[in-house]
Amino acid sequence: MSIMVPSKTPALITPGRQALDSALHQLHQAAEHLGLDDGLRTMLATPRRSLTVSVPVRREDGRLDVVQGFRVQHNVSRGPAKGGIRFHPGTDIHEVTALAMWMTWKCALVGIPYGGAKGGVAVDPATLTVREKERLTRRYVNEILPLIGPEKDIPAPDVGTDEQTMAWIMDTYSVSAGYSVPGVVTGKPMTLGGSLGRAGATSRGVQIAALAALGRSPEGVSVAVQGFGKVGALAAQYLADAGCKVVAISDVGGAVYASGGLDVSRLRAHVAEHGSVRGYPHADELPLDDLLELDVDILVPAALEGAITEANAPRVRARLIVEGANGPLTPEADEILNAGGTTIVPDILANAGGVIVSYLEWVQNMQAFSWSSGEVELKLRDLMENAFAEVRSLAGARGLTLREAAHVIGVGRVAEAHQMRGLYP
Repeated sequence: MSIMVPSKTPALITPGRQALDSALHQLHQAAEHLGLDDGLRTMLATPRRSLTVSVPVRREDGRLDVVQGFRVQHNVSRGPAKGGIRFHPGTDIHEVTALAMWMTWKCALVGIPYGGAKGGVAVDPATLTVREKERLTRRYVNEILPLIGPEKDIPAPDVGTDEQTMAWIMDTYSVSAGYSVPGVVTGKPMTLGGSLGRAGATSRGVQIAALAALGRSPEGVSVAVQGFGKVGALAAQYLADAGCKVVAISDVGGAVYASGGLDVSRLRAHVAEHGSVRGYPHADELPLDDLLELDVDILVPAALEGAITEANAPRVRARLIVEGANGPLTPEADEILNAGGTTIVPDILANAGGVIVSYLEWVQNMQAFSWSSGEVELKLRDLMENAFAEVRSLAGARGLTLREAAHVIGVGRVAEAHQMRGLYP
């Protein structure tokens, strides 16, 4: 049985649909390697629960807008659902489903007892005042309230959301429960039970994965980073701190290039003041699309899904791609780059640092104690390095790409958990 979705005309394929097609393609490949039967393949391809809600928000001028919100729990065979909430105008049910599926495999791959979930609201947070964003967040949480909880589904920050958003979610849930429930979300402010090391955890995981895949000294290794947000900015900083030469960085506003290497700390300060890398005086401007095609040792796509496609993949010259974002390569691009000898560290491994430290935060909340930042980083590094070693070993033993090996491990563990639990009734 095939779990591939039917082909569609290009005009009808949204970025969210493209992401879901990619996720299903990867699942299909893993299922083939694992020899899973048709029923199990269908179960793994189908979300456990999908919720679409209408979210009304009162604007400051009195207008009432209604936007769509989503929460998808893909699989809970290995534990409660876990996944971020994003506020982005392009968010739809297909994108959220794909992201929830990737989260399922990611949690299984790195060995933490979660299933995958994802949520989102189709809104541009830049168009919201702080009070409007708070009202929208609280109303969205009220709509998905039956699904979430510290033992059911634990949200976290994602694109367009942050620790303040998580604080509002925690408060809304806690008011409904009648007592404080810090474990309902992760990525919270420290004062509300957040964990040391959570803010930069995804970026730290990208650095660990990149250096492990590099297999040599990072001194002078050239790096380009697409996306200078929560993941890309700190990933660039950590790679630079390790000795890499970060030569190019982009965000939605533009891209900059310096052959001798960028001062990432200074660039971050510029972005904090001006809102974009554009106009940074200590580098040359670069067309946005050109960054992905630079001749560099490491390329870190850390923006949104679908950045590298069949159209531009033949021009990508990086020797190593480390996926900071979820789904930045389409399956067609993946095939082209693999055939050309490019090493790709897949998203479900490369950006797993965030969910690892989210898990550590949740454990601390549930048991009412805390670890030092050093202890958190050691646990993060241990889980990331063990997962990378396991993926590389399987890839070498069976002649698989790193992506194929990572999915075989992740999908295989979820399939095993489902089979061990059995089917009720």
